[in-house]
Amino acid sequence: MTLDNAGDTSLLLGRDEVPPVLEQNAHGRSPFLLTADHYGRLIPRTLGDLGLPSGELTRHIAWDIGIAGVAEALSDKLGAHLIAQRYSRLVIDCNRPHGAPSSIPLMSEATAIPGNENLGANAAEARRRQIFDPYHRRITEAIDARLRQGLPTVLVALHSFTPVYAGVIRPWHIGTLYHRDTRLPPLLLKLLRDETDLVVGDNEPYAVSDETDYGIPVHGEARGLMNTGIEIRQDLIADPAGQRQWADRLARIFAEIETMMRTQGLV
Repeated sequence: MTLDNAGDTSLLLGRDEVPPVLEQNAHGRSPFLLTADHYGRLIPRTLGDLGLPSGELTRHIAWDIGIAGVAEALSDKLGAHLIAQRYSRLVIDCNRPHGAPSSIPLMSEATAIPGNENLGANAAEARRRQIFDPYHRRITEAIDARLRQGLPTVLVALHSFTPVYAGVIRPWHIGTLYHRDTRLPPLLLKLLRDETDLVVGDNEPYAVSDETDYGIPVHGEARGLMNTGIEIRQDLIADPAGQRQWADRLARIFAEIETMMRTQGLV
């Protein structure tokens, strides 16, 4: 395990390292704008492995397992713009407000993160400036461009969750996450519950709040956009076949939602 230069802000992302933002179908005309805050699990070279054994860096604490494949396939099927973030949530969590304890976590589930201990303000600021800010700036730019073009915009934040957390089994196959939006979540919940083979969570396994979330409050609610978060259980999308199946299912459901929203004059 290495912790090379973990506090050195000048070396956070080298010029030859992968940029934090991934985009797909940037000119897609679907009303749905897809985001994936925990798409990837890269760690900047200068941070080494954050002091963790390699096995920890493939677990759910490092990223949303399976959501990358679902997000890419769903983007293609809907013709929807996808904006995703490639670096591990252990470096900086791109769905947490600045200053939240889980923004740069010292502990994730039962795992201590040595590379995040005793982190100075400048080092934390470098992670925000070089990873968090470019990702959220790109989402803001995309929404601005869509609004200028008169394109309806519905924010869908894609996530996945571990089947067992802190020893507690989570029974849901999928959950919808929301806070203030009363338009999209009820439609999504209804259609998911019409799928007779699913156990559907209503704000499960998490609920959105201003204190614990960033994407939906800032990009969805503050801008008056219809929005929802989706959480898919990770064992269902751990392989490409499961990812394709869930992308197919969600594409069918969101196509129906789009028809319903257009009929109701919502988009």
